[in-house]
Amino acid sequence: MADLRDEKLSVDVEKDAASKTESGAASAHSEENKSPPWLRALLSWGVEERGIVPVPYEQRTDRQFYKIFFVWFSMNFNILSFSTGTLGPVVFGLSLRDTCLIILFFNLFACALPAYFNTWGPRTGMRQMVHSRYSFGYYGIMIPAILNLIGLCGFNILNSILGGQALASVSNGSMSWTVGIVIIALVALVISFMGYRVLNWYERLSWPPVLLAFIVALGVGGKHLYNAPSFSGEPPTAASVLSFASVIAGFVITFSAMASDFTMYYEPTVSSHKIFLYSYLGYVVPIIVLECLGAAAVMAAPNVPSWNDGYGTAGNIGGLLEAMLSPVGGFGKFLTVMLSLSVTANIACTLYSICFNFQVLVPSFSKAPRYVFSIVGTAISLPLSIVGAHRFYTALTNFLSLIGYWASAYGAILIVEHYYFRKGDFGSYDHNAWNDPKRLPWGAAAMAAGVLSFALVIPCMQQVWFEGPIGAKSGDIGFEVAFPLAGILYLPLRKLELKYQKLH
Repeated sequence: MADLRDEKLSVDVEKDAASKTESGAASAHSEENKSPPWLRALLSWGVEERGIVPVPYEQRTDRQFYKIFFVWFSMNFNILSFSTGTLGPVVFGLSLRDTCLIILFFNLFACALPAYFNTWGPRTGMRQMVHSRYSFGYYGIMIPAILNLIGLCGFNILNSILGGQALASVSNGSMSWTVGIVIIALVALVISFMGYRVLNWYERLSWPPVLLAFIVALGVGGKHLYNAPSFSGEPPTAASVLSFASVIAGFVITFSAMASDFTMYYEPTVSSHKIFLYSYLGYVVPIIVLECLGAAAVMAAPNVPSWNDGYGTAGNIGGLLEAMLSPVGGFGKFLTVMLSLSVTANIACTLYSICFNFQVLVPSFSKAPRYVFSIVGTAISLPLSIVGAHRFYTALTNFLSLIGYWASAYGAILIVEHYYFRKGDFGSYDHNAWNDPKRLPWGAAAMAAGVLSFALVIPCMQQVWFEGPIGAKSGDIGFEVAFPLAGILYLPLRKLELKYQKLH
């Protein structure tokens, strides 16, 4: 009951702050009426124009809270989750049993952080990176925005490669991976271009064909999965367990930096527990199931000639899935196409968040419509996907391991700011200061905490291109170290910042 009263008090304070911005909203509406005909036509078709400008209290009216479950479920119910599970046996030499246990326990733990940040959107009406300005400052947030852009573009590259491979695998050699990648990227661009309404509609409809494909794959190939060796007899090393765990955590923790982008239109009075539960289930259910399935399939492949041929020496996940579905003939090819298109649900949402990161990185970009940056994001990711298509496993392992470090530190800093310095009160954020450098923190404390935490994170890393002295013995524990260390460092540094900065 105390939590409920606190939430209601925060909402009342926020509502009062939002009322002060109504004139700005009216001005924006007036500007919309002056827009050129082509822009008014786009808006009439349902294209979302809003970028990083917070949604006023009165405009947060969406009560279909279950939609956030389907956003995250569809984003993760795809062949990237399937392929991530294959890294346990292929790259780290883990048995099926050990791989699945790591997938289960580390995902149950790591998914809590992004699920929690989903609850902030209805309370603040802010994009995730905009809210982060209240810790990192107007200019300091540009560094996390750059890191997040790199991560988001990286996910799009990996998804495009997988989708293109799967699409090309059904053509019997008549379609190259490059053509498949281009088709996947363009489909996702159209969905992202439209924005919030179309995106939510697509996420609710995109997963059933994928579910059917995996059910059929299990139906016709499940008997082969029993042949996958579940335990090698050799206990796993700490280094292999922790390094694979770093990959698993890196896959999901980075959703923290885009979480509230999809909940900022929700009614502010919604229970935070409800949003958390919908979001958490949207992460853990598809990720755990498909990562374990991917591990089982790749371990069984050497015992099934058609699967082994489809997978090949290049680690062609699309070819493996096509081989698993081949017993049902033409219907199997159709289902493989559906699986290839499953990545568009992830790419479209990622492109959607990319837009806001560009606008936070360069504030003058906020004058341009949101959808312009969906095109920019596609233009960046598409050529890199084509170039990296034949080095997929190296790219996937290095990328997922690396991006978890900064996101872990980022999450800790935001949580310490919210619960220690603001006592968990959303009303303590000046909602009119979101775009005013003088009324936001300097960001020096957040930046220093993040940078200084890497003094210990770097020795704890274990990457192909670098091994720290601690990581070489323990395995990669960088993300586990980054979270508590960044939070601890932020406490004294933020107190020092507050002592010398007098906010207007």
